[in-house]
Amino acid sequence: MDEFFLYLILIIILLGIGGFVAYQRFLQPSGETETAVEATPVPDLVDIVIVTQNVQVGQVLQDDVLGVISIPRGKEIPEMFTDLGAVVGRRAKYDLMSGVILTSSMIVNEASELPDRGSVAASSIPKGKVALAIPINRLSSVAYALKSGDKVIVIASMSFVDLDSEFQSLLPNSLALIYGPMTSLEEGTEVVTGAETDGEGGIIPIISAQAVSGDGTPIGRVVEDEDLEEMFYIIPSEPQRARLATHIIIPRAEVLYMGEFPLAEEEEILHAVPTPTPLPEEAQVGVEEGVQEEEPAEPKPPDLVTLIVTPQEAVNLTYLLNSGVDLTLALRSAGDETVIDTKTVTMQYFLDDYSIPVPAKLPYGFSPRLDEVELPVEVEPTPTPVP
Repeated sequence: MDEFFLYLILIIILLGIGGFVAYQRFLQPSGETETAVEATPVPDLVDIVIVTQNVQVGQVLQDDVLGVISIPRGKEIPEMFTDLGAVVGRRAKYDLMSGVILTSSMIVNEASELPDRGSVAASSIPKGKVALAIPINRLSSVAYALKSGDKVIVIASMSFVDLDSEFQSLLPNSLALIYGPMTSLEEGTEVVTGAETDGEGGIIPIISAQAVSGDGTPIGRVVEDEDLEEMFYIIPSEPQRARLATHIIIPRAEVLYMGEFPLAEEEEILHAVPTPTPLPEEAQVGVEEGVQEEEPAEPKPPDLVTLIVTPQEAVNLTYLLNSGVDLTLALRSAGDETVIDTKTVTMQYFLDDYSIPVPAKLPYGFSPRLDEVELPVEVEPTPTPVP
């Protein structure tokens, strides 16, 4: 019985404590237990665009040189930029220091709007690069498809020949007719005498019996005619044929401009607003009567392209151009950063890589004789007569 009353007392105490807690937490007015907290005002800020790195005049502004800072709203001026997208891709009009707040007077849209500080082309060349012009034609320039900003590879086709290292002339060396006494001949020289000597120190005609290479190796061979029972020395029937090798010398170059850059006077004419010239009355009458005006001359295709390359590549190109090496440009895919690794193509490589056998020398052949393959001639279609 005593235990029953003890449990009852504990239950009453717990109910009292729970009721007090519930009253304090849920039933008591909030103004009596909580002190009102004053709200901290949030400042009204606006982001403006700044330069985060030193920028040179004419440099294209990209995300890597731009940033934003926050200032209280109302402190900005209309010339400031609050959107990075409005600045990216435009050019710096002046040299800018890191941390400078950009304004509309500090940037331009096109390179042609830059102040007169050197050429417009120079502002488009990245640091560490140079521009060099090379001649082109419709085959070496991808049929004139190249435009400014395209990426190309430069292929060189070089022709190699054997030279006499001392004379620096094409081998084989020419035969020479020599007149002189027998004692003047060097030991080991093969000669053909044209007459008997008249005695010691007599004069005889001597002609070299061999054409030799630069290192003294004989060129040609001796053959015997069985019918005539004579020995003949055969020498080459034509000059030495060059050996062709083709290879990529610049895997990635950027096209700066196609054709000739306009001169200062030409730029003024291009940007000037044309003023129509009034025609004389006689000319106006002719136009009204249907007289056709002269058609403008067709533009000539460009014969030059200016490439952006490294200084060493510029030196290499200059050497090849002065050496008469043929250069060909191949257009790369837009955005392609693949590292190109190719092999030098020679006749031996071509035959081996494509498994092409050298034709055998057969005792028969086709008739008529064919020395070169003639390409089909494109025939213009015959116009259909108009009824």
